Amino acid sequence: MLLGPYTGIDPRRLVLLAVLFVIAESISTMVDSGKTGISPSSSASLAAVVLVGPVGAAIVGFSSCLVLRRQGAVKRLFNGAQFALAGYAGGHAFQLLGGGRGVPDPDSFPWIVLPFTVATLVHTVVNALLVAGLMWCLGVVRFQRPRKVRWRPLATLELSSIGYGMLGLFIAAIWNAVGAFAVLLVLLPLFIARWAFDQYVAEQRAHDATLATLCQAVETKDYYTRGHCVRVSKASVMIAEELGLHAERVHTIRYAGMLHDVGKLGVPTKVLQKPGKLTEEEFAAIQLHPMRGFEIVREIGFLDEALEGIMHHHERMDGRGYPMGLAGKEIPEFARIISVADAFDCMTSTRSYRNARSVEEAFAELRRGSGPQFDPEMVDALIRAVGRDGWTTPDVVEPPDDDVAEVAQQDHDDPSAPLRVAGEKE
Repeated sequence: MLLGPYTGIDPRRLVLLAVLFVIAESISTMVDSGKTGISPSSSASLAAVVLVGPVGAAIVGFSSCLVLRRQGAVKRLFNGAQFALAGYAGGHAFQLLGGGRGVPDPDSFPWIVLPFTVATLVHTVVNALLVAGLMWCLGVVRFQRPRKVRWRPLATLELSSIGYGMLGLFIAAIWNAVGAFAVLLVLLPLFIARWAFDQYVAEQRAHDATLATLCQAVETKDYYTRGHCVRVSKASVMIAEELGLHAERVHTIRYAGMLHDVGKLGVPTKVLQKPGKLTEEEFAAIQLHPMRGFEIVREIGFLDEALEGIMHHHERMDGRGYPMGLAGKEIPEFARIISVADAFDCMTSTRSYRNARSVEEAFAELRRGSGPQFDPEMVDALIRAVGRDGWTTPDVVEPPDDDVAEVAQQDHDDPSAPLRVAGEKE
């Protein structure tokens, strides 16, 4: 920006584009549980590439420092420099391929689309590389051994950004006809898009709050598995992502993991917290909890495929599980994933009657049960994911009072426990 040149840049046009950029960047919406932000500001940045050239686009991008959000000075300066570099690079790519600076005339179309598309891609790539470099420097990501890349969610976000960028050509094209009013014509759909994103995020948060309440109800009744639902959900997501499942299915299996034990709400508390071994009748009540869970949440529309995981997560590959005795691939994929995640968390959690096993011991047990009890593909996926990302074992959960300190001589719901079949004494 210091080097210029500034000759031929309309200062009024430059200021208006900077204002549009700041407003668009200020209305970015957080998605993916607050981890990712989508902003329509790239449309203003790429309009500047056409209307005011590389240096002007750099100035427009650097105006991110004035964004109307709470940010520290370092973050503001980084964002400003990031957008300035992306705009500058995109502007030069546009001009190198024959694009001219200023309002495009009708004769420029459709040929101007090619250099503008390249400028949009350069702008996107520079932004992505700078953010990736920052995350690497901060230790958030590490580029180590090769792993399966989940392209679909990444492509969805990048295509959204490119779509906003292409809107910049529309701004530049109508500038000659309506002048500064082009800014207002663009702001309205941007605000509508932001409102639509907000509605989606609010709906997701409402879903999460509903499920969290159900999990809390289960864990209040069955206190020695406090936090179990959340951890099973996390492990299930790790397996699903390692298998390369579509982002929407990964989101759904997170719900399934959280609610896999919701059927315990229909099991008598004295059975869940019974000290000592279960009778045949009591064990039968435990075996009903997957079906009770299905009945409790079956009318929640957004659960979709998660219902199968809740219903069948205690089935075994050899057909000796419950509630329906399904075998092999008859067992829904979600149920096979949750079965492994459930067993892994049970084994690595401390109970009042035993200490937690180490992660390595749990892996050995999962491998031993791989085939007859667990799907080998799911076991291998969990071992790879935990080996790469690690696993934090939970703290010991103390019973609510001393009278039940000697609770349960067995884990009523530990999938790694020896198989019990009808007619056997426990």
